[in-house]
Amino acid sequence: MNGNGAPPGVGDATAVSTASARTKLERGRGALGPALELVHTGRAPTRAVLTAELGVTRATAGAVAAELEALGLIRVDSRPGGAGGAQGRPSHRLSVDENGPVALAAQVHPDGFRAALVGLGGRIVATSPGKVTVSADPAQVLGAVVSAGAELLARSGRRCVGAGLAVPSAVAEPEGTALNPLHLAWPAGAPVRAIFAQCVKAAGIDGPALTGNDVNLAALAEHRHGAGRSAQHLLCVATGHRGVGGALVLDGRLHSGSSGLALEVGHLTVNPEGRPCHCGSRGCLDVEADPLAFLTAAGRTPGPEVSLLQQARDLLREEYAEPAVRAAAQELIDRLGLGLAGLVNILNPDRIILGGLHRELLHADPERLRAVVADRSLWGRSGGVPILPCTLDHNSLVGAAELAWQPVLDDPLGALGAAA
Repeated sequence: MNGNGAPPGVGDATAVSTASARTKLERGRGALGPALELVHTGRAPTRAVLTAELGVTRATAGAVAAELEALGLIRVDSRPGGAGGAQGRPSHRLSVDENGPVALAAQVHPDGFRAALVGLGGRIVATSPGKVTVSADPAQVLGAVVSAGAELLARSGRRCVGAGLAVPSAVAEPEGTALNPLHLAWPAGAPVRAIFAQCVKAAGIDGPALTGNDVNLAALAEHRHGAGRSAQHLLCVATGHRGVGGALVLDGRLHSGSSGLALEVGHLTVNPEGRPCHCGSRGCLDVEADPLAFLTAAGRTPGPEVSLLQQARDLLREEYAEPAVRAAAQELIDRLGLGLAGLVNILNPDRIILGGLHRELLHADPERLRAVVADRSLWGRSGGVPILPCTLDHNSLVGAAELAWQPVLDDPLGALGAAA
């Protein structure tokens, strides 16, 4: 017998096996973040694909997957049916753990707010819309949305990795101030990140509290989980409940400029004699191609029952055959196409995705919009740029959650290991 009571050689063999497994994990520990991101974005549905994408051995990939499973982030399914691995053997299937941690996501817009819990893979686990008057006091609104999110968390019993907030304003970095919340009553320069972080802390929610522009976050979500997957140079343009925003993903990373203010596309002039804009100019895309512009052009007076965005969508879907509605839609399509053509000439994206009312306009008359962009842009004439609708519901919320998930994606063990 050896010192631990096992037959000679058994304890030694066990120790060697344990040391070997530990060595494999140590080698793969630096791959935990990249591996989690591959599963998170759906690019590694099996362990065989994970092995190939990471460029590691099958044993190391197995150790990495096992560690992520132990952290409660992914599931490893070894049952037959997965895609084949080496020599045609079934490969373990990988998926995010549907019962794993969540991020608290929040969005504020002129018609109110929405809170949600979002898991890995961009899955919305629970949501709580709120119809409130967005007052001039950001703390009041952010306190309400965090309170709604805290209630969702309490009911879910899930662990929370942090919180993310989407706002309809450029957010200056590194201060986290909302520089131009033109469609809210908030003062310019409101310290929204600091206020949000205080509300999150007061609610007893752990983890970072981060803030970003709503369209930037929509583009981030679509690039990881939606219509922008695999694009290297992705342009996203969208209508919120009011106004128009834009975002750019370059080489797979969100481009926010030197201080977070890039791609304020809403203030491109597309009609020099057009409507006065909140920014002080005239004929900006922001006021020529948003829901209010569409309702006004169609001769409709907005009501208070539902949001402007929903009223515009309903009108476009249900009454497009009416001449005034069709003419209004064509007017907005032409304005939008003019703006997109200018952006294509400057940015040369390999894909354009449209959200909000712009997605509905694309569905209504895709050929007209594509023709305007092609006719007005140099690159459009040389082959055209794919113009696609966004595919995620609540993509700004999903993008807000991505902010909170990012520290976990960067270092899963560091972010979660101590409490796992």
